[in-house]
Amino acid sequence: MPFDEEQNTAPVGDQIMSIIDLTFLKNKSVLITGGSGFIGRNFVETLLAAGVNIRITLHNHPSPFSTDLVDTVQADLTLAEDSAKACQGMDYVIHAAGSVGNAGNIRSNLLAPIVENLIMTARLLEAASLHCEKILIFSSSTAGYPPYSHPVREEDMWTAPPAPVYFGYGWMRRYFELLGEYVSKASPLQVMICRPTAIYGRFDNSGHVIPSLIRRALSGENPYVVWGSGADQRDFLNISDMVRGCLLLLHKGSSSDPVNIGYGKTTTIADVAKIIMRAAGRSETEIIFDDSKPTTIPVRAVDCSKAEKVLGFSPEVSLEAGLNDLVHWFRRN
Repeated sequence: MPFDEEQNTAPVGDQIMSIIDLTFLKNKSVLITGGSGFIGRNFVETLLAAGVNIRITLHNHPSPFSTDLVDTVQADLTLAEDSAKACQGMDYVIHAAGSVGNAGNIRSNLLAPIVENLIMTARLLEAASLHCEKILIFSSSTAGYPPYSHPVREEDMWTAPPAPVYFGYGWMRRYFELLGEYVSKASPLQVMICRPTAIYGRFDNSGHVIPSLIRRALSGENPYVVWGSGADQRDFLNISDMVRGCLLLLHKGSSSDPVNIGYGKTTTIADVAKIIMRAAGRSETEIIFDDSKPTTIPVRAVDCSKAEKVLGFSPEVSLEAGLNDLVHWFRRN
């Protein structure tokens, strides 16, 4: 499919993302693993709007795209042969497939997501090293960093262990980076490493805090119960900004040089809940905080100055605008 240099805006539904210069992808083919999932689907929507050649992997899911513009491959990426099949003929890989954890299951589902994610990422790195130029992988600023209360910089990652609640998941995410560094040094593959903050936005149907709060707000729950004290602080970044930051990283980043992609300031869960209830038209409903429910670390603040300096990235979607958009998207969908 030809690349249209004029089509470099990225509409997601009726939400228009900022202009992205994607001319670096001209005549390139991009594999997006997990193309039917939250993060992967947003990458697909953005790159489709720019006329990029796209292949997605699917595993036990139908394709959400009713277009022949997206090449689909059914693949179990824990298998070497399936990962190789997916990467063949591709220039770049955006590895967005994987199992996710949240405060409700991180203690009860200990090893399954860790094992699956480790194997999958290792297989993709191996296959990409043989077939592709670049791969973008995600470690996690939330789970991987030590539990510092100050805005964490990239160099803080290895100064102490992850928080105890993230011990297994956090070390898994750290090991992604070590695998990426090893492969990039042993092969021509360039490995771009994104450390994203807490991402929210369209197509997220997970059990993470924001979609959970929105579903319950729209269900009419009264009183409206929020897990924890409401004082926990997170750096919440809209998915459209995250996609833009990652594409800048894919274009301008250095191999095995991790970069935080985040909003750059924190918001309490209580304030997030209030914004969501206003957007849902329920600002008068009583909000109750339940300290008996599981939460994770009290603060995760992220220093994003490296992304601004190296990539020219800064977020453009305010938290209130992003949450309002997501509430209305959930209501329609």
